Amino acid sequence: MFSEINKLKKEKNAIILAHYYQDADIQDIADYIGDSLGLSQEAARTDADIIVFAGVHFMAETAKILSPNKKVLLPDLKAGCSLADSCPADKFAAFKKLHPDHLVISYINCTADLKTVTDIVCTSTNAVQIVESLPKDQKIIFAPDKNLGAYINKKTGRNMVLWNGACMVHEIFSLEKITKLKNQHPNAKLLAHPECEANLLEIADYIGSTTGILKYATQSPATEFIVATEAGIIHQMQKANPLKTFIPAPPNNSCACNDCPHMKLNTLEKLYNCLKYEQPEIILSEELIREAKKPILRMLELSAQFGL
Repeated sequence: MFSEINKLKKEKNAIILAHYYQDADIQDIADYIGDSLGLSQEAARTDADIIVFAGVHFMAETAKILSPNKKVLLPDLKAGCSLADSCPADKFAAFKKLHPDHLVISYINCTADLKTVTDIVCTSTNAVQIVESLPKDQKIIFAPDKNLGAYINKKTGRNMVLWNGACMVHEIFSLEKITKLKNQHPNAKLLAHPECEANLLEIADYIGSTTGILKYATQSPATEFIVATEAGIIHQMQKANPLKTFIPAPPNNSCACNDCPHMKLNTLEKLYNCLKYEQPEIILSEELIREAKKPILRMLELSAQFGL
């Protein structure tokens, strides 16, 4: 399967981008592995004609927004996102009207439609700095993740209005089970994504994006880590640090895993078929691309201005 996919890539001048949360075999066949924004920026830089985005729907949309002239494929169109789905653009637009003097900052993990009613997009890496770059008296609505928004409020002392959305994977971690796990592994560092709930973040040794978590684990002298984010990232953590131990944080149910069911809809076979038949393709209107691109460019401008 790997050799057939590589053959198709050469024939079609295609590139495969995979998110950290994909299955290990998809990560291993990918040309670039990263978080959602990094993948889309890589897509914009590439001279490939076809981009196969092994991730979820909003990520492929972002790649299309930044690379409108390239063909963007998603192995399974049903690969959605519980966080993005928790904030429909029409309902948010009505919510926004209740706060007419507020600027809207949206986490990049949202639909293209939501981006069109957003002023600035942010990532989990630069969210705190983006907010701090704005005047202290600036009123802000933050969407769609209430946990990330609460974390930013705590870090910045702001009082942003939060949309009540969340990621199903990051909300399922059990504080009780993680506390027991920390007692069993007293030297282990707890690494958490800011999409996790506040009570878990309070006991974390490091809070950061998927890329930040991977970097911290590699640079830390510690040899044991409890990882409170989607378990797919552990494949890259283990590859980069073969002598270290990584333990997936236990969820609050009988399952021993913390996999995102949407991410895992993509398979190696679906990736092969999508590249072979060049379907399913992400199609966005020119107007949607134009409007959704504005808050992303605003984020990139602020990032360059403040060195974020």
